[in-house]
Parts: sequence; C-alpha cells; structure tokens
Amino acid sequence: MNTNHTAVTDLCMLDAVRIAGMLRRREVSAREVVSAHITRIEEFDPVINAVITRTFEAATARAAAADDAMAHGRALGLLHGLPVAHKDLADTAGVRTTYGSPLFATNVPQRDALVVQRMAQAGAISLGKTNVPEFGAGSHTVNPVFGATHNPYCHGRTAGGSSGGAAAALAARFIALADGTDLGGSLRNPASFCNVVGLRPSPGRVPGWPLADVADMFGVAGPMGRTVTDAALLLAVLAGPDPRVPLALDQPPPAVSDPAQIRALLDRDLGGIRIAWSPDLGLPVEPDVLDVLRPARQVLAGLGGEVIDATPDLAGADEVFRTFRAFGFATFRADLLARHPDLVGPNVTWNIRQGLELTTADLSRATVLRAELAERVTAFFADVDVLACPATQVAPFDVTLDWVHEINGRPLDTYLDWMASAYLISATGLPAVSVPGGFTAAGLPVGLQLVGRRRGDWDLLAVAHAFESATGYAAKVPESTPSLLGPASS
Repeated sequence: MNTNHTAVTDLCMLDAVRIAGMLRRREVSAREVVSAHITRIEEFDPVINAVITRTFEAATARAAAADDAMAHGRALGLLHGLPVAHKDLADTAGVRTTYGSPLFATNVPQRDALVVQRMAQAGAISLGKTNVPEFGAGSHTVNPVFGATHNPYCHGRTAGGSSGGAAAALAARFIALADGTDLGGSLRNPASFCNVVGLRPSPGRVPGWPLADVADMFGVAGPMGRTVTDAALLLAVLAGPDPRVPLALDQPPPAVSDPAQIRALLDRDLGGIRIAWSPDLGLPVEPDVLDVLRPARQVLAGLGGEVIDATPDLAGADEVFRTFRAFGFATFRADLLARHPDLVGPNVTWNIRQGLELTTADLSRATVLRAELAERVTAFFADVDVLACPATQVAPFDVTLDWVHEINGRPLDTYLDWMASAYLISATGLPAVSVPGGFTAAGLPVGLQLVGRRRGDWDLLAVAHAFESATGYAAKVPESTPSLLGPASS
C-alpha cells in the first residue's frame, strides 16, 4: 500500500476514474480515499453548504469492508471505494431525506431509490446527501431547512440547481461522483455554474423508482462528474432496464468490468460529424455568456467534422414544458399546499397553482404540441448529429437573489424564464449534456450544452469528451477551495 503523504492527501484532486484505478492497483486504500474526502468536507463545506446530511461513520465502516473485499480477492464493482453523495430528492434508507422542505425535515425513508441501490451495489461509498431547492423547484439551491449552497468558484454566488449541492460538492472536490435529476435543467444548470459535467440522459435510460408518474418523460435521473469520462462511468452503473419501470429502455449499459475501459467507449473518430451551432436558441443570453462560448464553435469545427449555423424550430416547447411541469406539481404537491400553506415556499406554491388552473383543453393542446415538436426535432437531427448551444442564459448570480428578473435589459415574467435554454431541450426528449465551456472575465464558469439524437447518449458523450479534451476547462480548480496541500491551480 502506498502511504506517501502527498499521494494520500492530494486524492481529492483526482478524477474518479483515476482514483478507481489506484484502488484496483492497491496504490491507495478505500479507507484513505474516504478519509481524505471527509477531511476536505469538514474543512471547506462550512462555507459551501453542499453536503447537508453526513454519513461519515457509515462511510468509514463501508470503506473498511471494501478494503477487506479487495484483500480477499472478491469481485469489485465499477465504483469500488469511490466517495459519492446522493441528491436530497433521492430516498435513502435510514438516512434523512428532506426534499428541501420543512415538512420533511425529519423524514427518514425505509427504502433506497433505485439510483442509490445501483451505486451502492457497484461499490460506491456514500458520504451523505447534497442540498436542493424545495422539492427541486428551480435552478437555485436554497431552502428553509439548510439555507443556500454557495458556488465554489465564487462564494456569494449560486451553485445553480436543483442538483446544486451535487455540483458544488464535485467542484469543491468533496466527492468523486454524484447523482442528480433533471426536469428543466437540474443536471445541466448547476454543472454549467460549477464547471462540472451533468448529463440529462434519454428518458428511460436511467429508470426512476419508486414510481410516481409512470408516463413521465420530463423528469430523469442522471450522472454528474468533474469530467465526461467520470459522468460516463456513473452512467454505466445507473443505466439499464428495470422490470418495475414501464418506460425503462431495454438496452443494457456497456459491458465494462473496469473503469479504465470507459475511456475506450468515448475515444472515437469524429470525422464527418455534423454539428449545428446555435449561439442563443433565439433566447435572451447575457453578453458575458455569449463571449465565453463564442470560441467553442471553432473548437467544435476542429473535431473532424462540419459545423453549421442552425437552430431547431422549438415552437410550442415552452408551452409543453410549462403545462406538464405545472400538472406534475398539482398532482403530487397540491395536498401539501392545502394542508400546510404556510410551510410551502413561493416557487412551489406558484407551480402548484399554475397546475390547478389547467383545463383538459390545456393538457390536450400540450399533448398535440409535443407530438408536433417531436416530429420537427426528428427532422432536424436527420441532417445533424449534435446541437451546440448555451446550457444557461446567465452566469452564476448573487446567492441572495430569488431568481433572475432580467437578462441583458429584457425583463422576465416568471422564475422559470431564465432557464429556457435548458427546459426547451427537456421538452424535446433528447439527451443533453453540459460540459465546461470556459470562464467569464470575473472567473465564473459557463457550460456548453450539447444535445444528441434520440437515445444517442453514448454518441453524445463521445462528442462532449472530445470537446473537453480540446479545451481543458474542466481542470481548473476553484480558488476558494484550494488543494489541501497548497494553492489552487489556474
């Protein structure tokens, strides 16, 4: 076992695939990996507020069991010994799960969500739960139970949401991998704000259980990592059919037995690829964001294919998303508002009331619009392989702001408006990923959103991996959470 002090204390700076390789080669133990990350959380999370429920004692015990399994030559899962944390929307048996709501501040589920099960079965070691906005409503992580999560790249700025705690924990090097969910951008928005990778998989790629709405095509679970390879590693664990989930895709995950094999899935010849470039999707976008992403077009052109200027016709996508989102909130949260109106926050209340006002005609119209949108999107992607556009319309904003009220001088009417670059894509049903795209003059991260063909998750990740390799933005460490050994890299 390698007991070199530098190797052990610098573990948090390494990506998940590299740590996994070190564990398999016995260069480091699971105990050392978990201990290093716990130490880092204890030192830096008081100012970030990302890991809001901690399971350090159980994690230490599980690390010891992982080392014992290694010593006795037992088969190792893909995530053997890797420290993770679960979004506080995912049920965790015996561990507090609040959904960011004071109504569930002491809630302790009796069963694990499927994503939690699959990560544990693959050998991951949970260090706790990551912060969310109330019931995951909105792309700004703040709630009355735990308060706000701060952006590791700039304290006092938001980490995004709703997987904001997960993204901040990854950026601050508290964990190696994280799960998240995405309805209207909740994996992509915080990934953009925190300079990490968040993949919204195709609906059904990662089955969701326990079941809520069995026909839901908007809310999905997916992986987050500091690199595309790390996110792909977690996807290989989370993906695959489940007989309890009616819309789960039958396609199994790639047959890999070692994390090192993941890179081979992503290292592809992209010669002949056609990429559509849309600088704003026809939406208002902050000039700083446009400036950061402008060079990405040239980078994409250098990947071996062709980049064309083209934007899909997303007419009706806004109405489709807002209608079905509101319907979901009314279906699953209206009883809480009726019984506890003083304990349900304004964003959730607004969503519920929007849903309660829906008519059968509204739902019928949204259903027809979604079918028409699907037809147009399919035709668009018959000629291109990937769409490149902004993941977010703004850079990380003040953590005390409730939501973005204007963009580039244009007033916004609701707290959803500033998230349209993500939620319009949600309405298409296509896989999408936010990959680090650069930094503003103030050092704030900006993500590039890449959208793939229907059910083309792995092809999409290959393009994201190539872009990441060509730019190197993902390697920048936040200055506010420097290495335990010295100053941050730049």
